[in-house]
Amino acid sequence: MSQSTVFAEPEQANHHGFSDMLSADDFKSAFRNHPAGVAVITADIGNGPVGLTATSVISVSANPPLVVFSLSSASSSTPTIKQAETVVIHLLGADQIGLAKNFATSGIDRFADTSIWSRLVTGEPVLPSANAWMRGRIVNQMDAGDSTVVAVQILQVDLPGESSRTAEQARPLVYHDRTWHSLSETSVVQ
Repeated sequence: MSQSTVFAEPEQANHHGFSDMLSADDFKSAFRNHPAGVAVITADIGNGPVGLTATSVISVSANPPLVVFSLSSASSSTPTIKQAETVVIHLLGADQIGLAKNFATSGIDRFADTSIWSRLVTGEPVLPSANAWMRGRIVNQMDAGDSTVVAVQILQVDLPGESSRTAEQARPLVYHDRTWHSLSETSVVQ
């Protein structure tokens, strides 16, 4: 075993409490160099639509189709999404950076521009211009630190205008090192 893979002795690995934990700033620094796709999550429990920008959406199972994401306790949308039975997860392309910024901004009415959203027949708010959106039922939630991890079984997927999108429009929006990025043909590494 190399020096870099040696584990701490048991007495060194014991933690005496949360004060021994890594700082939040150091933890965030580690993830700044780890890019993530950008999504917007929307819901409505009857008190009006809510939504937020997330970079924590991942697929976990194809059968059944399941995704997970995390909700920060600091987000004003978190209480509503935690109470919702269903959500819509929008996977954004680089040409939808305006949506990402809108739903990442605090203290505004994120749904004020009625031209960017509509409702599904089931009532959830949807952003039709997203590269793809998935409607799903929340099947589990777990409190984790200052966040909640939410598991969603996907019930419906829509790829609006997939056949008419140009390569430029279909490029995914990525968040990396506190900055928005787009993947392109030139970003391919072989």
